[in-house]
Amino acid sequence: MQSDDATLAESVEELLLRAGFAKSNDYEVVLRTNLSSDVPRHRILALRGAVRQELVTSDDWKRALVDDDVNVRREALSQVAHATVEDQSVMDAVLTCLGDADALVVDGALFALGEHLYAGAVDEMCVIATSHEDARCRESAIAALGALGDDRARPAILAALNDKPPVRRRAIVALSNFEGPDIDEALALASEDRDWQVRAAVNQLGRDDD
Repeated sequence: MQSDDATLAESVEELLLRAGFAKSNDYEVVLRTNLSSDVPRHRILALRGAVRQELVTSDDWKRALVDDDVNVRREALSQVAHATVEDQSVMDAVLTCLGDADALVVDGALFALGEHLYAGAVDEMCVIATSHEDARCRESAIAALGALGDDRARPAILAALNDKPPVRRRAIVALSNFEGPDIDEALALASEDRDWQVRAAVNQLGRDDD
């Protein structure tokens, strides 16, 4: 017996996807209800839809950033990186994610803080840039520090020139926001790096001969 798709009940995921694009009070209720669903996937879809519909409150952000499910925390950081955030407490919650046990959560927090140019995270970023066990986190920390251009980050970025190639390449880009004899000397040495992409990054700055 063939079934008529039009008679099948819409799944929660389909409803959430629809609610993320459609405007109505009913769909708003669906999104807000599922922000606290027992199912992590539903919380993720609800957050995406609520962001799209500009329904996310500061409390929603803070709850998602400390969610028990790592995928929800990662999603929250991905979304908040590109959101307009006016509440300092939300960015403080992002900052606490730098201590998460999951490397991708730390990576996402670094990206979000860098996107928001959150200068309050410089010290924590420097620690991650120089000592985190995951190279992805060290690289993201260097990228964020480069975007901030805070002089407190100078030693950490220079130290990154002795890290793995992806981190070294990121450090070259980050140094474009810094000036000084120590920077010129570091770039001169990096222009002879064994990794051709590091050398190319220096050449793209056009400062290796200064």
